[in-house]
Amino acid sequence: MQKITIVDIQHKTFKKKLQGYDPADVDQFLDEIIETLEDEGSQRAALEAEISDLKERISHFKAMEESLQNTLLLAQRTADEVKASAHKEADLIRVEARVSIEKEISTYGDRANEARREYQRSVETTEKARSELRSLLMTHLALLDRTEIVSAAQPESQVDAHAEIPAAVEGAPPNGSPSTAYVDV
Repeated sequence: MQKITIVDIQHKTFKKKLQGYDPADVDQFLDEIIETLEDEGSQRAALEAEISDLKERISHFKAMEESLQNTLLLAQRTADEVKASAHKEADLIRVEARVSIEKEISTYGDRANEARREYQRSVETTEKARSELRSLLMTHLALLDRTEIVSAAQPESQVDAHAEIPAAVEGAPPNGSPSTAYVDV
């Protein structure tokens, strides 16, 4: 069945019969129908235009939504990459710090060991100097004791003040000169 349009209604003619409808009432009713259909047609056209506009806007918003979702995904990926990079950098800094600290500890350990060795050498040098000084003093004491014994056995006039010191004295400076080494005993 074909739809009736406003033009069809305007051009419609009816046959006249006796005792039929009043032609003026029919024409007036047809005019009201035409006016109503024209108003509805105008409203329908306006609604269709609005629907078309809304469809375009929905399409635009869907495109924006898709773009925002893509942007959000990209931002999430970027944030994950930055976070992973920061973790890697933090791990690298920790490793570098650990290596640096281990080197410093090793250096301080080496310095401490060197200081202990130096201390041990100075203790050994001190002991050696004490021993030598003790030996030198013992030798001089023995010489003094001999000189006293010889002096007591011989009168003073016979003791030669420049008598030669026995060669048995170890560590004594040559030619009877005094020693210049001073060590705490």
